[in-house]
Amino acid sequence: MAGAASHALKGYGPEIFGFLVSIHKNPDDASDVFATFSEDLWKGLPKFGWGSTFRTWGYTVARNASNRFLKGRHRRGKGQVPITGLSVEIVQELRTATALYLKTDHKDRFTVLRESLDAEDQTLLILRVDRGMAWEELARVMLSEEEASPTAEDLKKESARLRKRFQSVKEKLLEMGKAAGLIGADD
Repeated sequence: MAGAASHALKGYGPEIFGFLVSIHKNPDDASDVFATFSEDLWKGLPKFGWGSTFRTWGYTVARNASNRFLKGRHRRGKGQVPITGLSVEIVQELRTATALYLKTDHKDRFTVLRESLDAEDQTLLILRVDRGMAWEELARVMLSEEEASPTAEDLKKESARLRKRFQSVKEKLLEMGKAAGLIGADD
């Protein structure tokens, strides 16, 4: 399991850490959530049943860790699972290397507009636009933690809801872009 966790962190760690930084805006908070995500990944790996792609499951684990952190249920030092030395090194390397890349001061004005959206809308944009997730994968990630094994019907309904929400977010960003002078009135 330690080897599989290390391989997963090497493969998807930078992408998922970038997702967490995008959500939390604070690299220190994202780093804390990434540590929790890494532990959750390690603990959950034996139960992963390939009901989705590993990437989708990883984003789900990360989003759940993020939600717990945001809800204040994050408790440092409780229930931590010992991770091999190699995994600890990988986690630390990904947290610091990715953080340096993401700390650039280059932000365009559309990023500022996106950051003014609520957390769910930002997450929706990150996963659909920035990460290119398919609607069913996105539905799996966005369903609540309580719905661990969604049915095909649940995924279909959530996908439809997310498509509508995505369209609404696009329209809202378009209006905000026009108001900010980033998009012409004719666009």
